[in-house]
Amino acid sequence: MAGSGKPVVPGARGVAAERVRRWRMVLGGGEGDGTGCALEGADAGMDSVLGALYGAGGGGRRSAGERSAGLGGSAPAVARWLGDIRTYFPTSVVQVMQRDAIQRLGLAALLLEPEMLEAVEPDVHLVGTLLSLNKAMPETTRETARTVVRKVVEELEKRLASRTRATLTGALDRSARISRPRHADIDWDRTIRANLKNYLPEYRTVVPERLIGYGRASSAVKKEVILCIDQSGSMAASVVYASVFGAVLASMRSIATRLVVFDTAVVDLTDQLDDPVDVLFGTQLGGGTDINRALAYCQSKITRPADTVVVLISDLYEGGIRDEMLKRVAAMKGAGVEFVTLLALSDEGAPAYDREHAAALAALGAPAFACTPDLFPEVMAAALEKRPLPVP
Repeated sequence: MAGSGKPVVPGARGVAAERVRRWRMVLGGGEGDGTGCALEGADAGMDSVLGALYGAGGGGRRSAGERSAGLGGSAPAVARWLGDIRTYFPTSVVQVMQRDAIQRLGLAALLLEPEMLEAVEPDVHLVGTLLSLNKAMPETTRETARTVVRKVVEELEKRLASRTRATLTGALDRSARISRPRHADIDWDRTIRANLKNYLPEYRTVVPERLIGYGRASSAVKKEVILCIDQSGSMAASVVYASVFGAVLASMRSIATRLVVFDTAVVDLTDQLDDPVDVLFGTQLGGGTDINRALAYCQSKITRPADTVVVLISDLYEGGIRDEMLKRVAAMKGAGVEFVTLLALSDEGAPAYDREHAAALAALGAPAFACTPDLFPEVMAAALEKRPLPVP
């Protein structure tokens, strides 16, 4: 600082100017921001697209000066804005801004226009929005919407399918125990535990009278999995991920997979599992919730309880009969069914959920927790092997 007797550090002014520039971008401009900083070039363009969404006309705080506000609500203006944000921000930020635009500016109706859909950056949340608009979607838009949804689904399958198949195939192999295994198939941990009574202190070793080994999964059905998915509006991302996982599980010949979606009604979409896009367009996001009715349907489809895993994906806000729901869960577990409750299947953590119902399920030995897509294969592997679930 001049006159302070301290030397001026080279570049200090540049660092200070960059700090002021960043604060100017955060505060939005106008006489009240106190920075006195004017933006030029790309900074001005970036500030303009931010103002259109987060300025006064965009549903946010009032701003003045350079930052404009609002998108005008017209398809051409929104299409231009969608192109501009891709110019200034990476894909992950673009997706967040699109989501905010849909929520803050009421742009959902514009997504019913094909040219708008072609301009957006597809992601899981956009798919959820499209599914919620499914019934109102005109035929001219439907094929474009399916293309957008398919792009997201294919990207998710590339990310998740290989690891899921590998993890669950290993779990199925390990769950098939045999008493006369080949050397390479011996489960040494279980073999040692089973023969501890034969420990010889003088030799410091265990004499294994009985060997326990892994079987090898054949093409025959070993396990049955029922995915029971709450399709209320708050579960949109979970519905997308669950549909993709349902298709992956259905592709494994050793697992018989059933996919059921519900609100106050129950719909079995198992016959569409070869194409998760068809599954997604068979859902109807929104409406009430009757978990008890959905579980009653799932219970009626169980033929081999000891070899069945039921996965309930729901925020547990029950509109049906609570006590009957809990009785059904207890009955299924008593018969040998592995019951898994996921409050969400997404990357966003636990949503709002009914804590009383979650505690009641935990008391029955079915803890309810949120699960990321990356953790889901491990959860299913644990359920198939009947070992403790990897609860986060």
